[in-house]
Amino acid sequence: MDKIRTRFAPSPTGSMHIGNLRTAFYAYALAKRNNGDFILRIEDTDKKREKEGRVDEIKKLLEIFNIKWDEYYIQSQRLGLYKKAAEKLVSEGHAFYCDCQAKNAKEDGFSKELRDPCRDKNLKVGAIKLKVSDNEKVSFKDFVLGKEVSWDTNIVGEATLLKSDGFPTYHLAVVVDDNDMEISHVLRGHDWMPSTPIHLLVYKYLGFKVPEIGHLTDILDPDGGKLSKRKGSVSVEGLLKEGYIPEALLNFVILLGWAPKDNKELFTLDEFVKAFDSAGFQKANPVFNKKKLDWFNGQYIRQSQISDLRSQIFKFFDGKYSEEQIGKILPLVHDRLKTLKEFETLAGFFFEERQVDKNLLGKHYKEHLSKAVKALEKGDLLDKVPEENSFKVGDFFMDLRISITGSKFTPPINESIGILGKEESIARLKKVLL
Repeated sequence: MDKIRTRFAPSPTGSMHIGNLRTAFYAYALAKRNNGDFILRIEDTDKKREKEGRVDEIKKLLEIFNIKWDEYYIQSQRLGLYKKAAEKLVSEGHAFYCDCQAKNAKEDGFSKELRDPCRDKNLKVGAIKLKVSDNEKVSFKDFVLGKEVSWDTNIVGEATLLKSDGFPTYHLAVVVDDNDMEISHVLRGHDWMPSTPIHLLVYKYLGFKVPEIGHLTDILDPDGGKLSKRKGSVSVEGLLKEGYIPEALLNFVILLGWAPKDNKELFTLDEFVKAFDSAGFQKANPVFNKKKLDWFNGQYIRQSQISDLRSQIFKFFDGKYSEEQIGKILPLVHDRLKTLKEFETLAGFFFEERQVDKNLLGKHYKEHLSKAVKALEKGDLLDKVPEENSFKVGDFFMDLRISITGSKFTPPINESIGILGKEESIARLKKVLL
């Protein structure tokens, strides 16, 4: 068996989507499970849509997930290879120059006019397009779907391969690069399936060996349809900013379209690589379930050491809160956190006094708070106050909680007062009594 070489080939035109991240995880695991090579290739030939800083973001995100690449390439630095391949196709009658590129060439390679009028003009300049013969069959076996997929060339459009500005389209660059980099297995999204017959013809006409190709399932939105960036945050960067930690995102994403033999749910990256088997790819489209992601994130937060979590929260909030204070508070909220961001929701009152809605307080709140203030000033235990004054325990502590924290749902109030300090607690209670 030849060495397995896979690649992750993102385009720096937008934020990395979780579907892109899933492809990277699968390609990485497929290579490393078999002692192969994982290649990072930046597909930056669409210069009009390229966003500044995206290449660095791609690298940074992969590093966050500990995905290390063995080789690195940038397509815009390889233009000579694509030009040479395109001119070879022209010289051998498999491609032609076209001066009406914008009229009938679509990015996916299909158009209403499947046979371009320029193909018989024998032009010498312009964009270079693929010349497709009629009445041929092109096919391949999809190693993810586990079946042969075929097309009649009568429905395959004459796609643009090299634009007049010298930059290749995806259809040419992907074939040239995968051959030049000796890629053995290609994993990509199902939305690229319509382009596959074009690529198969380019492989054939250039005399290249076709790699194993597999198309992954579409990740579906819970409300139906394919998951899109318009429906909430599905960018990797966005999810990290929401407080999801890399370990949880890894786990959540790898199970969107792949299942281990033993139904295990929690994996480190190394465990995933060891368990990976391409036979585990699923055929049914998975649904992006945010509650499941919350569950994974909560599991990893609870498994984290307080010291590690303290550092993560400190970095997440860019040093807004001191590590010392975070460390004191964490034992009170550790089991309740679903995301790092929730630390501020649950514990923000320690750092900043919250507005108190007196409508949330009970009808006896003034008596409750007055007695609580006296107890705190004397250094007495608050637990004795309800019994000594015939207060309902629940009502007393709820008024106390709301007055000090501004919320009904907080960490244990006695421990919170201990961290907040007697003077600050008394000051907040008195302010509500005014």
